[in-house]
Amino acid sequence: MINKTVASVEKALEGVQNGMTFMLGGFGLCGIPENSIAQLVKLNIKELTCISNNAGVDDFGLGLLLQKHQIKKMISSYVGENEEFERQMLSGELDVELIPQGTLAERCRTAQAGIPAFYTPAGYGTEVGEGKESRIFNGKPHILEHAFEADFAFVKAWKGDEAGNLIFKGTARNFNSAMCGAAKITVAEVEELLPAGSLDPNEIHIPGIFVQRIFQGEKYEKRIEQRTVRTKP
Repeated sequence: MINKTVASVEKALEGVQNGMTFMLGGFGLCGIPENSIAQLVKLNIKELTCISNNAGVDDFGLGLLLQKHQIKKMISSYVGENEEFERQMLSGELDVELIPQGTLAERCRTAQAGIPAFYTPAGYGTEVGEGKESRIFNGKPHILEHAFEADFAFVKAWKGDEAGNLIFKGTARNFNSAMCGAAKITVAEVEELLPAGSLDPNEIHIPGIFVQRIFQGEKYEKRIEQRTVRTKP
């Protein structure tokens, strides 16, 4: 069986360059590839296009790349809790493409499946649909959306094995599973890396064929973006 394991995050990110397009899993701060993002910050590569549901917060997640102005364009579903993201967008420093969340997920999934484009009713008649081809299906207008084209996909999983098979935990599965195999190279960081054959095949969410590199992550903070607690009566 092919061993996809690399010894470190430095080895996992070999080949990243200025001007590339990256997919980054996660939703808010849930399930983000913390180690990969930290390494991208350290490498100080710039002019990046980042595809992610949102950009984390000002001092964590993709917010760290925004602070150093390493990102040229964000393709996201919403701005979220990141004030720096909002500031750069409104000032024109950052090119932002906001798209419906379902469309974002499907553009990842179709890239993963090798489907070049698809029609969706989401966004028709709005700014999202401007300039895009449209057709009528079953009496309802749809617009044509294209699958993403990315150089690297960085994802975070709970458990993985040397062959690249992945298991996600709870809502941390989010966009991570759709981004696996949706780029030229998929890098998976995991909390627990096990020998091939250790995972129950019935519990695997993503088979190793979709992953090119896997490494054991460390020092996960797992911050909560918006903590809400109930007050005692």
